[in-house]
Amino acid sequence: MKKLNLGRMAYGCWRLTEPNESSVQHRIHTALDMGFKLIDTADIYGFTDPERGVMINGADPDGFGGAEALLGDCIARDPALRDRMILATKGGIRPPLPYDSSQHYLTQALEASLKRLRTNYVDLYQIHRPDLLTDYAALAETLDGFVIAGKVRALGVSNFTPHQIRALSAHLKTPLLSHQPEISLWATESFEDGTLDICAELGLTPLAWSPLGSGALFRTPDTKQMKAVQEALDDCAVRHDATLSQIALAFLLAHPSGIIPIIGTQTPTRIKEAGSALEIKLSREDWYALYIARRGEPMP
Repeated sequence: MKKLNLGRMAYGCWRLTEPNESSVQHRIHTALDMGFKLIDTADIYGFTDPERGVMINGADPDGFGGAEALLGDCIARDPALRDRMILATKGGIRPPLPYDSSQHYLTQALEASLKRLRTNYVDLYQIHRPDLLTDYAALAETLDGFVIAGKVRALGVSNFTPHQIRALSAHLKTPLLSHQPEISLWATESFEDGTLDICAELGLTPLAWSPLGSGALFRTPDTKQMKAVQEALDDCAVRHDATLSQIALAFLLAHPSGIIPIIGTQTPTRIKEAGSALEIKLSREDWYALYIARRGEPMP
C-alpha cells in the first residue's frame, strides 16, 4: 500500500461547531489554500447532549457527529474539496462509558462517520483513546477489516502509550500510519517519554493536538517557569521577525520525527498566520533555548 502524504500542517475540526463569523467553507478553503493537507475530525467533536443543547443539523439523535456533519455538508457543497484533502476522523469515545473499541461498536461508528461526512471512505481512521477492555488482536482484526473493505485507506491511533502502540502493531496486517498525542512547547513529555521514539521506530507520523498548549503559552505567566518560557519565545520571535504562535509551531516542525501540528483556530487570519510558520527554520540554539526554558533545568 502506498503511504499517504500527510503534508506538514493539519487543520483540526474539534471546535468547528462553535459560533463563528466565518463559514465552515471559508475556514476549510483557507487551510487548504495555505498548504494544509490533513483535515482532522472525530465523531465526538461537536458532541451535544440532546437534553442540554441545540443539536447540529445532521448530527445523530444521540448528540454524536456535529463537526463531521458540518464538514460533510461543506464537502457536499463543493465536491472538489474532497480531492484536495486527506480526510481523517476518529472513533472509540462513547459517553458515558467512556471508551468502546469493540468490533461491533467501531463498525457502527465508522458507518455513521461516513454517512455524516458524505463520503464512501476516509483516508485515515484513528482510535481516539485506548479501550482497556478490547483485546489488541481483536482491534487489529477490526481495523484491518476496514482497510480490506475499502472504507479506510490508512490507520492511526491517538493518545496511546508507546507500549500500547507496539502491542497493537504486533497484530496489525496494515501498518499504523500515525499517532496523535498532545505535543507543544508546554506539553513536552513526548520528547522524552518514548512517544516520539516509537513513532521513529515504527515509521509513524506524529500528529500534535493542542500544538499551542491550548493558549497556555500566551497567558499572563503565573509561575517562574512560564515566565521563562514566554521570555524565550519573545527572544526567538524577535530574531525571526515572527509571532509567538509561529515560533511555538516552528519548534514542533523542527523536530526530526516530522511532527504535524493540528491547528485548531477557527479564525481565517490565524489559520494563515499558522501556515506561515512553515517558513521559519529554527537553529539548534533556538530550539534548545526554548526546550530548556520549558524543562526548567539544563539538559543532563
